[in-house]
Amino acid sequence: QVQLVESGGGLVQAGGSLRLSCAASRSILSIIAMGWYRQAPGKQRELVATITNEGSTTYAGSAKGRFTISRDISKNTVYLQMNSLKPEDTAVYYCNARFGPNLYWGQGTQVTVSS
Repeated sequence: QVQLVESGGGLVQAGGSLRLSCAASRSILSIIAMGWYRQAPGKQRELVATITNEGSTTYAGSAKGRFTISRDISKNTVYLQMNSLKPEDTAVYYCNARFGPNLYWGQGTQVTVSS
């Protein structure tokens, strides 16, 4: 089992930056992959970025060039650095982890980008 705790959300002006953190309750090297997803009001949850236990990363088109997913193995934490934020990035951001056959989710952190 994996517990995930997100932090770092908040209110920022367009063009600003935020760094989200997702702390896992076990070694992230034992987790097949971790990812960031987001869900805006009235919309489906969508992928933002993922990172595997080998360090390979993938990004949604909307995140490429602006967002960076990274990890600190010693802290069992995955980060999402978000730059050049836009109002359309406003959403609840969720961290997830695929551990064995199961998928675990954090509680989410709100990101609001004002214009």
